[in-house]
Amino acid sequence: MTSTFPHLLLQQAKARPDAPALREKEYGIWQTWSWQKAADDVRLMACGLTALGLRAGENLVFVSGNRPYCYLGFAAVQSLRAIPIPLYQDAVAAEMIFVMTDAQVRFAYAEDQEQVDKLLEIRESHPALEVIIYEDPRGLRHYEQPGLISIQALLEKGRAWDAQHPGVWQQELSRLDGQDTSIILYTSGTTGKPKGVCLTHEGFIVAARGGQEVDHLAPGENVVSYLPPAWAGDHLFSFAQWIVVGFTINCPEDASTVAIDMREIGPTYYFAPPRIFEGLLTSVSIRMEDAARPKQWLFERCMRLARRVGADILDGKSVGAWDRLKYRMADLLIYGPLKNVMGLSRIRVAYTAGAAIGPDLFRFFRSIGVNLKQLYGSTETSAYVCIQRDGQVELSAVGQPAPGVQVRIADSGEVMVKSAALLKEYYKRPDATAEVLDADGWFHTGDAGLIDAAGQLRIIDRAKDVGKLTSGAMFAPNYIENKLKFFPQIKEAVCFGHDRDKVCAFINIDFDAVGNWAERQSLPYAGYVDLAGKLPVLEMMRECIAQVNADLAAEEGMAGTQIARFLVLHKELDPDDDELTRTRKVRRNFVAEKYAVLIDALYTGKSEQFIETKVKFEDGRTGTVLATLKILEAKTWPAARKAA
Repeated sequence: MTSTFPHLLLQQAKARPDAPALREKEYGIWQTWSWQKAADDVRLMACGLTALGLRAGENLVFVSGNRPYCYLGFAAVQSLRAIPIPLYQDAVAAEMIFVMTDAQVRFAYAEDQEQVDKLLEIRESHPALEVIIYEDPRGLRHYEQPGLISIQALLEKGRAWDAQHPGVWQQELSRLDGQDTSIILYTSGTTGKPKGVCLTHEGFIVAARGGQEVDHLAPGENVVSYLPPAWAGDHLFSFAQWIVVGFTINCPEDASTVAIDMREIGPTYYFAPPRIFEGLLTSVSIRMEDAARPKQWLFERCMRLARRVGADILDGKSVGAWDRLKYRMADLLIYGPLKNVMGLSRIRVAYTAGAAIGPDLFRFFRSIGVNLKQLYGSTETSAYVCIQRDGQVELSAVGQPAPGVQVRIADSGEVMVKSAALLKEYYKRPDATAEVLDADGWFHTGDAGLIDAAGQLRIIDRAKDVGKLTSGAMFAPNYIENKLKFFPQIKEAVCFGHDRDKVCAFINIDFDAVGNWAERQSLPYAGYVDLAGKLPVLEMMRECIAQVNADLAAEEGMAGTQIARFLVLHKELDPDDDELTRTRKVRRNFVAEKYAVLIDALYTGKSEQFIETKVKFEDGRTGTVLATLKILEAKTWPAARKAA
């Protein structure tokens, strides 16, 4: 079995030279790379990089969106036994400097002028950066800084070098081993500085084959690649599984055209973190709020039917003939057009991962016939630990261990994993590696969970985030936050309660959803801060929280963790302000420190609190937002009694 990605790419090119490997939309037209062209471009890029001086063991940074040359560049760099390091495009220069210094980077790949400018700025404090390869030449005609080279010039340089050195690239490729590091993915840094996770060819290939086996993936699948290439999930689906299975990946023209491109391609295999599905549901809710009353009535009636029988039909369970007929009619009238609008009409398998998904959100998509399943893993496990099988999808579980993966629960409740897909090490951090990989090869995930009677893993929360109220009730903030984020009007939530007598919450409104509602209510507002402080908006949030509290009151052991008081933040939590990671996970400790005055106000009974908050803009400037936030009491409910 071929054990590295460049070898597998050549194998696909030999077996299926004319089959489509990649598509990219440019100026409204889809351009196609066959597997043979993909292999040829990888070879030319590798030879061009060799001519420029890239050597085995060196690192090359990619600052790019979902572009064919980015993915092909990964394989080209790997073929030289060098290592690609993708970074988030929206990362600020300071974040990039940390990685480039840590990884001693001399070479970088940039998608466009914006990223070139950022890298040139970085070079002023990181002079080791010698070569910057760029793809999109627009705006770069008069750039004459040393070390700049276009992707087309790189390919031509590679063609000339290959002709002058016949057989040399193949010799270098023959030295590549499955246990070599194939990529370094930097963690999001929720608790400190990011760490470089070194993952091997064999590890990601094992993970890719596991998914292929469970979901019977075939070369005919179509995948839309739109998530950040620096995220482990995208690397699994858009690179590892792409090369292993041999399906087609499709790169949208722009982030703003993803929805349109999804409808054009009609992907059969889809992967998105919960925030994407939350956004899709929010867009549906906004459309329905603007719809005529008869259509709203029909939609609600059909959704009641979907909630009752949709998931059972999807799982092949027994459902009455009359309900099946009604569901089929509703599919023609509502579910089908709805899936088509979201670009999900041809979906055979869809996954969500990266954070816990709210049960109501999960149930919605499955009820309308989208085969949405959960995948659990982390960067250190090649994005892959547990996977849900068809017919065994549980809303509160993340599935059984994937093929070749062992899972056990430590006495402390921590989930521990062993598989060939685990990280090789943290880059230059043997101390950090020893903290997560024990002497027996078990990886300590940091998540608290349990394995149920069906062998499915249930994640409670991050082990470090699970706490207790002073009453002794278990406090799992992420669990409560996901319930809140099911509401389309709520974009983000942060709950507090550990070592306190009650749970309190920060809420971020969804500006689009709430703004649309405000316009229909003829409620004027002058921007986010003004809208977030409007009394009708605060009352809407109170109603949402009351519904969440009702759910918690009905769950065993959760009644004591109902939200007692809350406030609506005057700004969106933002990665640029260090409140979220680039994968949009809340940095709890940072948020708690930054907004300590608001937390104190929640717990000391105040009805309002003034705050002055510094913010960063995309161009690097800083500013200040001033606001007086109202603090409200939430409606709580008595614990539901157990049935006799």
